Amino acid sequence: RGEQIIRLDDVTQDERYDIALLRIDTSGEKFPFLELRDSDSIEVGDVVLAIGNPFGLTQTVTSGIISAVARSAGGVNDSSFFLQTDAAINPGNSGGALVSLDGRLIGINTAIYSQTGGSVGIGFATPANIVARLMETGTSGGRIVRPWLGISMQPVTVDLASGLNLPRPAGLMVKDVFAGGPGERAGIKRSDVIVGLRDQPIDNEASLRFRLATLSVGETVPVKVLRAGKELTLQLPLAAPPEDP
Repeated sequence: RGEQIIRLDDVTQDERYDIALLRIDTSGEKFPFLELRDSDSIEVGDVVLAIGNPFGLTQTVTSGIISAVARSAGGVNDSSFFLQTDAAINPGNSGGALVSLDGRLIGINTAIYSQTGGSVGIGFATPANIVARLMETGTSGGRIVRPWLGISMQPVTVDLASGLNLPRPAGLMVKDVFAGGPGERAGIKRSDVIVGLRDQPIDNEASLRFRLATLSVGETVPVKVLRAGKELTLQLPLAAPPEDP
């Protein structure tokens, strides 16, 4: 901006989600900003705008809808839990905003699926709830620590669902509970099926990793489990992983 030099400092970064938080020295100047929106409030069919610099064309805006939520896009980053949109996203859009019609940020454009290198209407954005967690951690001076549950699990397959009399193959079955861990303190037992965490459904490992990434160590959250055909709600304390695994 003319002769003005803006200094950027890397406050913190999350390599698993390929996001960094930067501090801007504005010399007292106030910048406009986007408010964050709870990305869990977005539904399939909602209209969204994608903002970015595709092919070097600065401040390009495209429109579309949310095609899917909680979409896996293997190999993009460790999340495998994206918002999918058909708004045109091309090389150069990565890092740009995905905005709902109320003008709030619901995601950061991250990747596309394409056989040609151009947009074919399948784009992926990292949900805003991950961004909010990174901002909370970075601005408080902490480092990102993902909660550890102290249990080992396996996905519920069709055969497992049939054997456990479950209505559909979804959730994670507990294989082992480590002594003294958060799972044991919550009362989780072997063969329990985890189906929800903090009022959000848990269908697979990707959804559990995502939910944990939005939570902080030290919180206690409700977890829904199926045990012998009954649904129970247990209070799960979130702890940091042990230094010695």
